[in-house]
Amino acid sequence: CEILSSLPLQMSLYFNVYFFPFWWLVTVAILYLKYPALSDYYKFILVTIMILVSLTELIRLYLGYVGNLLEKVPELAGFWLLTLLPQLPVILFLLFNEGLKIHSLERAVHIIFAAFLSFQAVAAFFTLRRMVNTLASRFRLTEFHRLEEHRPGPGVPGLATGSGS
Repeated sequence: CEILSSLPLQMSLYFNVYFFPFWWLVTVAILYLKYPALSDYYKFILVTIMILVSLTELIRLYLGYVGNLLEKVPELAGFWLLTLLPQLPVILFLLFNEGLKIHSLERAVHIIFAAFLSFQAVAAFFTLRRMVNTLASRFRLTEFHRLEEHRPGPGVPGLATGSGS
């Protein structure tokens, strides 16, 4: 029985679990410092983004751990989708929008976080593809063996030949 989990993905998730609180503290501290200098709509956007990223990241990391370690396709697919859709665009927005008055420390932690997300998206895609292909092959083999067990042996009249009653 082949192990389908991805070691590079798991290592990335492990380090991401320890990096995320650091990223969160740095981002909140810098947001606190630059909050008075921001316009009202950027204040609202940044607070909303922090809440969204915090909640999504907790769910995303949990799904990544469960999906990868227990080889569960739905959880890993959820992890991959949460990485691609809300997380990566939001971090890229925080990284490249100059209206946010980005500090150098903030840029550095956003680059590291974006690198984690990019690597995890690629690694999760290939891991998902391998898991789905292997599970589909196992299913086909199981169905084939089940059909072989129910097939009548040679010399035994089957439904197709019929019996003259």
